[in-house]
Amino acid sequence: MGSAPRLASHPEKGLARPRLGREQVLTGRDLAAALTVVVLWGVNFVVMKFALRDFTPFQLGTARYVFAVLPLVLLVRPPKVAWKWIAAYGLLQGVGQFGILFLALKVGMTAALASVLQQTQVFWTALFGFVLLHERASRPLQAGLVLAALGLACFALNYVGADGGGATTPLGFVLTLCAASMWAMSNIVARRVQQTYKDYSPLAFVVWSSLVAVLPFAALSWAFDPEALRWHWLEARASSWAAVAYLGWAATILGYGLWTNLLKRHPANRVAPFSLGVPVVGLATGMLVLGEVVTPWQWAGTALVVAALGCVMLGGLIFKPRPQRA
Repeated sequence: MGSAPRLASHPEKGLARPRLGREQVLTGRDLAAALTVVVLWGVNFVVMKFALRDFTPFQLGTARYVFAVLPLVLLVRPPKVAWKWIAAYGLLQGVGQFGILFLALKVGMTAALASVLQQTQVFWTALFGFVLLHERASRPLQAGLVLAALGLACFALNYVGADGGGATTPLGFVLTLCAASMWAMSNIVARRVQQTYKDYSPLAFVVWSSLVAVLPFAALSWAFDPEALRWHWLEARASSWAAVAYLGWAATILGYGLWTNLLKRHPANRVAPFSLGVPVVGLATGMLVLGEVVTPWQWAGTALVVAALGCVMLGGLIFKPRPQRA
């Protein structure tokens, strides 16, 4: 998915009661915007695989955030937020999430399954929120956590046997979960920013935090990439550069802009369920475009994780509060 903080969306608290009013109605343009974001973020993982043909993970991180920053950093003023929060978000969500995710895709993770496992950030966010912010877990979230744990167990069992997990490796699996946990930590930072600063610009926050990620990625590339590959990106194919542009501009800036606009005009419980389509698109594109194969254990894990997400996002319709007696 893109690099946007999940502003105004708190799935771990269950769904807010629907508000009556015209904002409840999603117009045709709104539906088109939501579906566009689903496709942009779902295809995102296959595009990463294409870019990694000619870039090392750290080179791809550098290039991705250069594209995400330019030219908007020249047009958008810094947000009215303390720089410590901008730096923390850029390091956690940029270097942390995507740096680790790019490594996972390189060492042994398919684009199809990465699109599913990254959604566990919802549950990591809930766990971190409980520990750091002392937030309580709603009944839908508790049920979702159980389903998600069963799903992850199925993914782990996939590595027990002769096939060894197929196109994925245990290291790739663990790194992908670590990337999701970094995304969750960035959500905690975004939440603290929301609580402290009421009038800041979300777009400016993302653009300037993206700038923070550029130099650390470049330093990591210089320190850890083999010397023979340090300048390999100069010979990258046009398709790989197009993939980098997609990651920086389409998946990050366009996807985030559309999603935030929807959240500003509609309750989060009307917008958030659309994100359930991201792993569906990710699975489909990974299998159709890259020919990736999903094993039975992975299918079972995918079904449980998607069911867990559905339970959290739609659980307010299932676990309705009992009416109080007069």
